[in-house]
Formats: sequence, structure tokens, C-alpha cells
Amino acid sequence: MTQRDVDADEDDFPEWADRIKANVAGEVRRRRKEMGWSAQDLADQCERLGHPIPRNVIANMESGRRANLPLVDVMVLAAALETYPVCLIFPVGYVEQTQELPFQGLIPTWDALRRFTGEQEMPMYDAGLVPDFEHHASLVQTALAALEEEERARFAAKTATSRAQQEEAERKRTKYSDQVISAKYTLRHLRRELREDGATPPSLPPALGDVDPPEEEPDTTPEERL
Repeated sequence: MTQRDVDADEDDFPEWADRIKANVAGEVRRRRKEMGWSAQDLADQCERLGHPIPRNVIANMESGRRANLPLVDVMVLAAALETYPVCLIFPVGYVEQTQELPFQGLIPTWDALRRFTGEQEMPMYDAGLVPDFEHHASLVQTALAALEEEERARFAAKTATSRAQQEEAERKRTKYSDQVISAKYTLRHLRRELREDGATPPSLPPALGDVDPPEEEPDTTPEERL
């Protein structure tokens, strides 16, 4: 057993845990005061959100007297304070350095936040389907933007006052139409792959409702389909 193993007893863990709790407590207090709220105001808002956190519990947390800090409390406190949970855990700009895990040294809070959210890739870390969902969101945005530009070009072609203007508008319409087709094609294959992996793809906006092929009716004869 190494000296590190000997020293790394349970007394080391609270130092890290207390630091994280202190991050949350300090940011909750800062944002609460910034919003002009009392601890009771914050407690009332948490109750309105469906997860009551009494005023005395909030006061004990902010003063460091609260022994634990459940994740559900962090989520509701963040919503009540109109911020993201990760911004309470890693208050960028207000806490210069923090720890990610026990026995690790202090690092910039900005780096800790980016690794927590997956913005900064970590070797050997599995991001699950997050990259696929990000790609999906990007394709949806591209398709919707191209659809909008295609409609503008179609209108411009109809209202053109010269042949040159009409041809230019038609050129643009064709360009954006091709972008829509390409984005929809890639979306359809991506969504198929997600389903094959046992995942549920994100919902699509009505304008892209034709991306998914129509569901086939199981066990029906041609006569029954008619």
C-alpha cells in the first residue's frame, strides 16, 4: 500500500465534497441577492416548481451548515434562480479554481465546467448519443433555414419583373431545394441508425414531418389496406 493510499481515507472526501457544496451555496446566495430575493422568496419559488425546499434548509446550505445537497435540490434551485445546474456547481467567474473529483488538484473552474458538459473532450470518455443528437439538431437547423430561403426564392421568382431576376431567383430556389433534400436525406439515415441502436430520435418540427417514412401497418393484406 502506498503512502497515498494510507492518507486517502474518508477524511479526504469531505474536503472535495465540501468544496462542491460551497460552490453551489455561494452561487445560490449570490444569484438570490442579485435577484433581490430573500431566502423565503427562493423557498416559495421552489415550492411553486413542485419541489419544496424550506427557508431554513436554504439558510443552512448558504451558511455551510447543511450536511448534504441532493442533486434534485440543485436542479430545482437552478430553475428557481433561472440558471443552469452546472452554473451552480461550477460558478465560472466567481470561483477561480475547483476540484472535479477527490484527490485531484485544483483546476480552473471554466475547464471543470467544460468537461462536465462534454464540451471539452476527454480521452476514453464515452459521450453516448450526445454527438448524434447534436448532429441531428444541426441538420434540423440547416433544413429549416434552407426551407425558408427556398420559399423566399420561390416568391422572388413569382414576383420578378425581368427574366434575369426570375432566372436568378430560380437558381437560388434550386440551390436551397438541394440543401433541403440533402439535409433530409442525412436526417432520415441518422434517425434510422438511432432507432437501430434502441434509442428514440428527437421529435421533428412539422415542416420536416416527411423525413420519417410512413409506418407500415403490420399484418394487413392489400385488401385490408384499401
